[in-house]
Amino acid sequence: MAPCVPSTGREPSRRLRRFPTVGCVGASRPTEASSAGVRKSMQSNKGRDTRPELALRRAAHALGLRYRVSVRPIPSVRRTADLVFTKAKLAVFLDGCFWHGCPEHHTVAKTNADYWAEKVLRNRERDRETDRLFAEAGWRVFRVWEHEDPTVVALRIAELVRGSK
Repeated sequence: MAPCVPSTGREPSRRLRRFPTVGCVGASRPTEASSAGVRKSMQSNKGRDTRPELALRRAAHALGLRYRVSVRPIPSVRRTADLVFTKAKLAVFLDGCFWHGCPEHHTVAKTNADYWAEKVLRNRERDRETDRLFAEAGWRVFRVWEHEDPTVVALRIAELVRGSK
């Protein structure tokens, strides 16, 4: 059984200070999940390298575009763009239909609906704030829904990138 506190004599890592039970056998982080099934589903949601992201990256790369993946265009702003074109100062965000409230495909959660409605509202407000902060710093923001055709989106990105040179 792994000890819950490091025995090296050094100060615990940042992660262990924040979640002292991480890494212990049988221990887990505190969660907001309403059931074990919901918790498992939430844990399986990826923060990057999703299927729509990979398809968009393949399409952009096929057009000869080169970009950085999952970086903060502005280091002082804690927002990570999916694709970043540093020379063109273009940040591309691929927004999920559920998480960002797509007017075409967003579905209302059946369980804990109030929580999820508030979550989507906060995400949309943060998206608007991100757009504003990036614009103030001289960056252009291009937002894409996950359901959009990656080839068409890549062509629009290419126009934006090449038009800025």
